[in-house]
Amino acid sequence: MRLSFFTKLAALFLAIIVVLGVVIAAMSVRAALQFSGEAEQKLNAPLADQLAMEFQPLLHSSIDEDSLANRIEYVLGINRRIELYLLGGNGMIKASFLEDGSPAVPAVETTQLDAFLSGEPLPLLGPDPRNPGKLKPFSVASIEIMGEPDCYLYVILTGQRYASAAAMVRDSYLLQTTLRGLGLAVLLAAIVGVLLFSLLTKRLRRMEDSVSAFAEGDYSRRVDIGARDEIGRLGSSFNNMADRLTSVMDDLRRTDQLRRELVANVSHDLRSPLASIRGYVETILLKDETLTDEKRAEYLRVVLANTESLSDLVTSLFDLSRLDAEQVTPELEPFSVAELVQDVVQQFAPIASEAGVSLVADLQEENAYALGDIGLVERALSNLIDNAIRFTASGGEVRISPLVTASGIEVTVADTGVGIPAEEVDLVFDRFYRVEKSRTKEAGGSGLGLAIAQKIINLHGGSIRVQSELNRGTAFSFSLAGAAAPTV
Repeated sequence: MRLSFFTKLAALFLAIIVVLGVVIAAMSVRAALQFSGEAEQKLNAPLADQLAMEFQPLLHSSIDEDSLANRIEYVLGINRRIELYLLGGNGMIKASFLEDGSPAVPAVETTQLDAFLSGEPLPLLGPDPRNPGKLKPFSVASIEIMGEPDCYLYVILTGQRYASAAAMVRDSYLLQTTLRGLGLAVLLAAIVGVLLFSLLTKRLRRMEDSVSAFAEGDYSRRVDIGARDEIGRLGSSFNNMADRLTSVMDDLRRTDQLRRELVANVSHDLRSPLASIRGYVETILLKDETLTDEKRAEYLRVVLANTESLSDLVTSLFDLSRLDAEQVTPELEPFSVAELVQDVVQQFAPIASEAGVSLVADLQEENAYALGDIGLVERALSNLIDNAIRFTASGGEVRISPLVTASGIEVTVADTGVGIPAEEVDLVFDRFYRVEKSRTKEAGGSGLGLAIAQKIINLHGGSIRVQSELNRGTAFSFSLAGAAAPTV
């Protein structure tokens, strides 16, 4: 069975709380015992001296066993928690006065005893003759035993009959109260912690629902962020990711639609010239003997025009694929923008004249120089001028105007043509998009010219923009980095 995150988190928290409670309880008991022993020693530090004054007369030259036994029995009767030992100067146990049992060792270490007698600060713990290895609070005094000086009267203050740690806990109201308070605090912390974890995991469960719904195809689902904490930031990150994913998917859907349109358009553009070429070639072959030279030349001119159209289409597709694959590296050099505009205008002058369009080069900035690949920039400018002439009716005008700006050179190609619908202005640079949906010879083109122009300008680090008003005209502007005039 899979455990939920809340169950794991709550179990871990409760385990930590229980362990922490046990550790604190153990430390509390240990501290209580240490405090009790310290208090016992400080309160009864002079006990050995007092007993030594009473026992010394009974231990001078001989031991008055009856009197000593009676006296010790009296003392132990008054204070049943202590144990008494007579030690030689070397720590050997000469006598022990215990109500039950006997010492487990014949001698004890006297280092702590000497420290006590020399006035070392308390607490000090001494060896327990009945429990080797254990240390207990004690009191000690120097005493003479049968003429042997520097002996010890060693008093264990918490002897065998003293309550064990468990008995102390049982008998200590303060310690019991402390442990009860600790237990209550642990229980309260556990309850509050589990409730807090429940609230936190509730937010995570809501986030999980939104993520699962998104994964199942509900791309409108978003996470309710709530508080701006780590979970809120996680939800915000998911929302941003979801927005980007939906945007990418929208772009992919649009690209796929445009690709379909491109395939259909290119197929039409290929099919029409090929059909025309085939038809004229078949006519020439079938009527070769009856065709006049003029008619044959006319048919061949039509075939040539269609092959040129096919060549232009294939070249555009190839160029765009190379630009998309970043296989084109511009060779940057300074060039005169005015000279470039004049050359391109002269190239398109016959085409513009045939279309009845006035082609004007507005060269107010004759000394303007740009930094770029003149061949690529010429291709971009040619595409813009060709596009402008195609969509400008007879009697209209296409004007090319280079301008020096603070950031470089800006070239504008403006026409008085049909314009672009406002809702389609942002789409004209899409490589598969075509404003003119018809595939008539008059409209021409495959919708690739503007995409190629944008790719070229972007390759130079510039940008290309469009402004258009329906039935009033369109203006395309692109920017290039400026350059100083080359020295001769």
